[in-house]
Formats: sequence, C-alpha cells, structure tokens
Amino acid sequence: MSMIVSLIKKERERQNGTINLIASENYVSKNVLEATGSVLTNKYAEGYPSKRYYGGCQVIDEVENYAIELGKKLFKADHINVQPHSGSTANFAVYFSCLKPGDTVLGMNLGAGGHLTHGHKINFSGSLFNFVHYSVDPETECIDYIEVERLAHQHKPKMIVAGASAYARLIDYEKFAAIAKQVNAFFLVDMAHIAGPIAAEIIPSPMPYADFVSSTTHKTLRGPRGGIICAQKERAQMLDKSVMPGVQGGPLMHVIAAKAVAFEEAMLPAFKTYQQQVIVNAKAMAAAFIDLGYRVVTGGTDTHLLLVDLRSKQFKGAVLTGRQVEEVLMQCNIILNRNMIPFDTASPLVTSGIRVGTPAVTTRGMKESEIIEIVHLIED
Repeated sequence: MSMIVSLIKKERERQNGTINLIASENYVSKNVLEATGSVLTNKYAEGYPSKRYYGGCQVIDEVENYAIELGKKLFKADHINVQPHSGSTANFAVYFSCLKPGDTVLGMNLGAGGHLTHGHKINFSGSLFNFVHYSVDPETECIDYIEVERLAHQHKPKMIVAGASAYARLIDYEKFAAIAKQVNAFFLVDMAHIAGPIAAEIIPSPMPYADFVSSTTHKTLRGPRGGIICAQKERAQMLDKSVMPGVQGGPLMHVIAAKAVAFEEAMLPAFKTYQQQVIVNAKAMAAAFIDLGYRVVTGGTDTHLLLVDLRSKQFKGAVLTGRQVEEVLMQCNIILNRNMIPFDTASPLVTSGIRVGTPAVTTRGMKESEIIEIVHLIED
C-alpha cells in the first residue's frame, strides 16, 4: 500500500507541475473525487433500480434514480442510462441494442477526426460490423455532407454515427438526421468531447435529432471517468436491455454517484461561464498559432480543441512530426498529444499534427493572456 500512496503523490505532483493541453482530460472537483472514492464501491447492484439481482440496494437505488433525474434534466433527454463504464462501452451498448454482426454502419473516418469505436478495423466496432466511412472536404476540412448523403444511399446503413475525437467544428445534427431518415437508419451521436458545452447550452444539442446520444462524463463535462447514453423514449427499453445484461454486469455505483455530483455542478451558473471561457481560450490559442505561422486545420475552432499542421512550418530546415513535438514538450512539462490530420501521410504513431485542448488549463483559471503565453512557450 505504501508504494501506491507514494505513486499517487507522485502523479499528483506531476499533474500540478504540468500544463495540460490534452483535449480529453480535465480536473474534477473535490466532491467528485470523494464520491468516486466512497463506500458505494462496496455494493454490487446488478440490474436497475427496483429490479436488482442482489439485496441491500435500497440506498443504491436512490443514488441511481437521482443521477438519472439529474442527467435527464441537464441534457433535456427523454431517457438516460447512467451505467456505462466508459464511452466505448456506451457505444458498444448502442450498437448491440439495434444491430446484428455484419450490419452496415456509416461513421466518420478516424483520420478525419472520428473515434476508434466508430468502426476502426482494429476495434470491436470494425470487427463486428461493416463500417463505411465518410471523411471531410479536402478544401475546407469540414464534414462533407454531400458525401455522407451519397454514401448513405449507396450502402443503405442500418445506423449512421456522428461525433468525433479530433474535429474542431460544429456538427449539423439536423442534416445527419435528415439523411438517416432518407435511408431508414438509426442515428447515433457520440458527444463525448463536447458534452460540457452542450450541457451549458453554449453549442447546439443533438437531443432533438438523434435516436441515441452517447457520451463520456469526463473531458469537458468535468466528471468522473465513465459513460452515459441518452435515448428517445421509444428506444429506452431496448437500450437498457443492451447495457445490462447485454454488455455489462454490475454497475460502478461509486462512479454513478460521482456522475450525479458532476451533473449537479454542471447546472450551476459558474459551469456555463467556465464552458464559455474554454471556447474563448481555444479560439485564442488557434489565433496565436496562426500568428506564429502555423496552419490550423479548418482555419480555427468552434469547440474546445484544435489541430495544428506541423508541416506548415520548418525548424532548421526540417519539418517536425507530432511524435517529436509531443516528446520534446513533455520534457518541458507541457502535455499534449500527437494526432493525425485529415489526409495525413504519416503513420498514427508519428503523425503530422498535434491536438491541443483548453478544458484542463481553463479549469485552473487560465484565460486568453496565459493561453497566448503557452503558445509562445510551445514555439520556443
């Protein structure tokens, strides 16, 4: 135990002593930490409130029901399942609820900004289902909705997936929903990266348009590591059966309690102010990179992240790779991740770009002036 205590202290010191620009990371509140580390971890609660397979769940039922009610209110959802252990298992549960192995699904290409669980061949999604991928327009680097519609009519997918892990622009959910309706496909939105500004009503919500909306509860939402799924009421029963017993057993009740705490915090006025600043900071960061001569993918950002094309600038006659930049900056206690950019010719392990996000530094109180200073530190 002494070794783990020492390592936790070491990691806390690392976090406190670094500038964290990883778009998918954040810092939770003390209350979220306490709920995650509470005695609720001791209780096995397979099933759903009032329908458990174990005794002694009367308090646990109250916890989950409270999380459900808060989640529905926060996201204006007909139905929410708070049990998924992660965003990946949330997506798996949605697929499992209405697809059969081999069914065709249309999702965003990983190289264009999508996610592993949107059909990458090495992931369960690409192994179990026949994924066809849409990309972005070569000129604008934004989603090509004409291509999405063409592919939908060509392949007749049973589901269309929207959402991304490295795409800086807003997504037109209404257009996606219309295309899905044309081919009689289910429509899933993975809002994992942008759940925070959606909850704060800073950017549009997919709830009026999607059959299912999956998300993580960390990242911009600033809660514990975990997942949730929102659904239209007519999809609720099929979804819940898919989560449990379909793809999971007992829920992590300590994490569900922490999700409820995060939902409470997301309803406070300070959370909306925070989300506004996250996006202001991201726009300031994009402008600062551009001012220094870097090319920012799509020319800017509407969200909490941006992609920088490292090929746009040379250092001592050489073009840097994402891997080099990530490793060098880590030695300077600036943490970000290498990332492929649209139509990248470098491998995913090397990449021609970096992904930079502002949620974590904004949580620590940084604003535009600090953001610009950070960009200059990166340049140095």
